[in-house]
Amino acid sequence: MNQPSKKIGTIRLQNLSYAHKQAATLMAAVELDLFTHVSRGCSQLSDIADTLQISRINAERLVVACAALGLLEKTDGEYQNAADVDRFLVKGKPTYIGPWLLFSRMDFEKWRDLGTFLKSDEPPKTLGLYETLTEEMAREYHEATYSVGLGAGMLFARDVDMSQRSLILDLGGGSGAYCIAAVQKYPHLQAVVLDFEPVCRITDRFIAQWGLTENITTRPGDFTRDPLPQDADLMIMASNLPQYSGQMLIRILSKAYESLVPGGEFHLVGETLNDEKTGPLGPALWGIHESLFGSEGRSHSESEVRHYLETAGFSKVTINPFIPGSLSRITGIKK
Repeated sequence: MNQPSKKIGTIRLQNLSYAHKQAATLMAAVELDLFTHVSRGCSQLSDIADTLQISRINAERLVVACAALGLLEKTDGEYQNAADVDRFLVKGKPTYIGPWLLFSRMDFEKWRDLGTFLKSDEPPKTLGLYETLTEEMAREYHEATYSVGLGAGMLFARDVDMSQRSLILDLGGGSGAYCIAAVQKYPHLQAVVLDFEPVCRITDRFIAQWGLTENITTRPGDFTRDPLPQDADLMIMASNLPQYSGQMLIRILSKAYESLVPGGEFHLVGETLNDEKTGPLGPALWGIHESLFGSEGRSHSESEVRHYLETAGFSKVTINPFIPGSLSRITGIKK
């Protein structure tokens, strides 16, 4: 007996075309602190309107859209945050990542013209967005990355045994989140964050906030061009993988290999694709994001990153799960 064929409709494609509306709804809710107020007991529509200082109809529009997106749940006429929202989008919690989500507005308009960027025949820029980095851009970007990066740094410190290591070098360490987390768990460690000068000025503030200026220092520089500091026995390159071409990554990793002490380890924490290059979605979108800034970068698969590390000279290269759907941790050892 023939099975009825599944009807093909347009809803999936329509929803994809509306994705900017979903993102804007999420950002508006974060900007208005909707989830923070709901967490504090503001659970009915009238209270939400008064607390957010918006009209009743706009409050209804917002909470209905957030409920449809699965951000809010409704029970007996009262709203509560979904579990991930309550953990990550309530201001005041150490896990709050609101600044990172709101930072996505920076290039909101550029995405509208993605087709134009994809047709561009301008020569690619080695550093993409960083070619025109200002201190204000560095401040906005790394205040955002810090909000999400500290959690990743803490996960790294739990996953990686650094008890026998002495000096960390973090390439493009941004806010310094990985080094901050590592030194908190392993107080004997010293760490250096290598990044552009405007970024280092922001990094120094985060380091000072944690009282870790004796353990963590910054070094202004461009690790794609400048010599790397010597004597590190553990090196990190995190969350900047799609900014570079494969050729550039091999150059960077070869420099890293030369500067590490024998037996030192390198950890590339990156937005990697699966080997078939069919996902995950996040890493794929970070790759196409580079076209907005004329970068040489693209998404890279786990097997490609393994190849880059081995080509640079690293042995015992292993691919380790890190944040499923977002980041892998790929590690190599200097012989």
